[in-house]
Amino acid sequence: MPKPQKQTPGLPTRDQILAFIASSDVPAGKREIAKAFGLSAQDKILLKALLKDMADEGLIDSAPGRAFHKMGGVPKVTVLRIADVDDSGTVWAVPERWEADTPPPKLRVRERKRGALGIGDRVLARTEEAGNGLIAHPMKVLPKGEELVLGVLRQEGATLWLQGVEKKERREFQVSDSGEAQVGDLVLAEKAGRPPRITVRVTQVLGDPFAPRSFSLIAIHKLGIPDVFSTDTLEEAVRVAAQPLGAGREDLRHLPIVAIDPADARDHDDAVWAAPDDDPANAGGWKAIVAIADVSFYVRPGSSIDREARRRGNSVYFPDRVVPMLPESLSAEMCSLKEGVDRAALVCHLRIGKNGTLKSWRFTRAVVRIAANIAYEDAQAMVDAHSASKTPLPLAEGVGGGPVEISPLSDNSPSPNPSRKREGDLGSDILAALLPLWSCWHALYKARTARAPLDLDLPERRVVLDEKGRILSVAPRERLDSMRLIEDYMIAANVAAAKALEAKKAPVMYRVHEQPSREKLVALKDYLKTFGIEFALGQVVRPKTFNQILDTVIDRDERPQIMEQVLRTQTQAYYAPANMGHFGLGLGSYGHFTSPIRRYADLLVHRSLVAAYDLGAGGLSEGEAASMEKIGESISMLERRAMEAERDTIDRYVAAFLSEKIGEVLETRITGVTNFGFFATVEGIGGDGLMPVRDLGGEYFRFDEASRTLIGDQSGMVYASGQKLPLRLAEANPVSGALRFEMVEGRGERPERDERGPKRVIKHRGRPANIRHQGKKR
Repeated sequence: MPKPQKQTPGLPTRDQILAFIASSDVPAGKREIAKAFGLSAQDKILLKALLKDMADEGLIDSAPGRAFHKMGGVPKVTVLRIADVDDSGTVWAVPERWEADTPPPKLRVRERKRGALGIGDRVLARTEEAGNGLIAHPMKVLPKGEELVLGVLRQEGATLWLQGVEKKERREFQVSDSGEAQVGDLVLAEKAGRPPRITVRVTQVLGDPFAPRSFSLIAIHKLGIPDVFSTDTLEEAVRVAAQPLGAGREDLRHLPIVAIDPADARDHDDAVWAAPDDDPANAGGWKAIVAIADVSFYVRPGSSIDREARRRGNSVYFPDRVVPMLPESLSAEMCSLKEGVDRAALVCHLRIGKNGTLKSWRFTRAVVRIAANIAYEDAQAMVDAHSASKTPLPLAEGVGGGPVEISPLSDNSPSPNPSRKREGDLGSDILAALLPLWSCWHALYKARTARAPLDLDLPERRVVLDEKGRILSVAPRERLDSMRLIEDYMIAANVAAAKALEAKKAPVMYRVHEQPSREKLVALKDYLKTFGIEFALGQVVRPKTFNQILDTVIDRDERPQIMEQVLRTQTQAYYAPANMGHFGLGLGSYGHFTSPIRRYADLLVHRSLVAAYDLGAGGLSEGEAASMEKIGESISMLERRAMEAERDTIDRYVAAFLSEKIGEVLETRITGVTNFGFFATVEGIGGDGLMPVRDLGGEYFRFDEASRTLIGDQSGMVYASGQKLPLRLAEANPVSGALRFEMVEGRGERPERDERGPKRVIKHRGRPANIRHQGKKR
């Protein structure tokens, strides 16, 4: 834990200041605080420094007029924006200015005249706490601020219209002032007027929405992702990157530690090494190192870089760019574990038993020199080639032991092909470093199999661009043993980090994945019953419970749709300081330690380890330790924003790729069924498109909620999630990422019936691919 900070005599404590700010009937600025505690002129100078420290620690924030309020709280007097009016007529508002790391709170507005305020209105209001909520008393209605919409200009006759980029946005707005924008431009526009005559005025021209590298810009602007660092932050990053690595680090430069990443990785924050353990107490076991970039050494709590990193929460990865959490002088340079250069690392030393269990762990700050940055495909090809040749190979210096024989664990590894190596032969010394990594991983894999984590392996789509940003291909990313290997080493290090902090009773930012709720399990039971599969609600539900359900249907056509429903049954993972376990991985303690370049949660875990094990400067601050719950809520929300941005951008690239195939018949799979139609995705490519129920034919289709199917009243035709069928692509909109399909004339079958009712109609049968979780970063 961080040491308590000394308090200057005569000054109030941090807790006293926070209590005064919370209880004050008037906005509490420096003057009010000084008066309340009777401070002298000299004390006021010290108070100013103390208040700055509290702001840097995330304890307080300043409101307009230089008044202070508790970080995550609302000022006594502030500007609010009306966000909602519920069915009962209650008006709800949110702060117009909100820079805390938590989602903005909603305040219940007490209107003097009912119905006077509408959504989008701005008010100056006095706020107060009432019970567990906040109440706003409007003092003055302010002029409306700009409400921006992102869209593309189109022309109809002499009138200009703005078409929004949202898939769900059906409304278009008439343009009152286009400025310098041209028809077809992607623009930001400000709404004006009142319903039903709302118009827009173009405020910024973003360019051609169909141009290479524009699709990610749409997501960045749509979701408000910060993509520009301030000059102060950039200068600070350059300054801290130039500092020496620091004394007292463990020197691991003699070990052939390697970083194995995707070929298109933008940063390298983890590297691994393993060797047979020479400790008789761990006979047949392994010793391993997971070296992670020591970001906490460079990014200190309360610094400009730290505040910006917390505001971003994580890096966001697009096919054409990355919006980094840290400036590139750190994320892509000094904190990136690059081959052949000295780098600062926070290292997890592991002892792994012959059955893959973690025997012990310790953490040190070290200096490392990465032996090689290797692409997954290259590492896999080298190991496969060695396995095929059965050529004995002396192990590299620092590895120890004798030659190691490797055999692949899966049957989908690439064929041995030495030509797949990257430019320049990696050499036998690198292969010698890879072989014990594979052997140690076999032990970890045994432990994983015994733990039986949830086996939902969702393929990741990879968009390949040329040097000008044009789309070359869209296809699932190949799943290799080298990827599983890195995933299992990272999981081991994450478990060790969480348990190490627990042993010190230090704060942990856990990665929490709770077990499914009873409500979702009841829905799954009802769904499985339509397939004749029994699911007992009284049993203890574990990940292998769902694996066993899928195993029973491995050779049946129903497997894809059952897998989709099992996925929907799971809860969404999040970050929190309270340990609720990780259900999907079957682990009781799990944190994120291995990617501090791109995830703020990992940086907090690093800082807590540094403080708990007295590893030097850059440990967790007192303010951070007290705010872990709020920070967890914030970074969980920001993670969801990043996921939405990445998914939407991929959908736009897919739609652009498919726009040249409009009118063609494509093989699709139904991904969701509703009462108004079903959604389908193009096999092997992705992209969701709607097939409206009105276009399914002349008969009436009934929606069965329990089985999530559409059933034709006359024909008995059934459409269900997971079903494969050919559809004609009618529309592909790269701006919104939306697809629309049409039925193929003459297609369709009357389903046979059995004691369980109509069978699912599968137009093209075939065993689906295995589904696993992609655990490694891009």
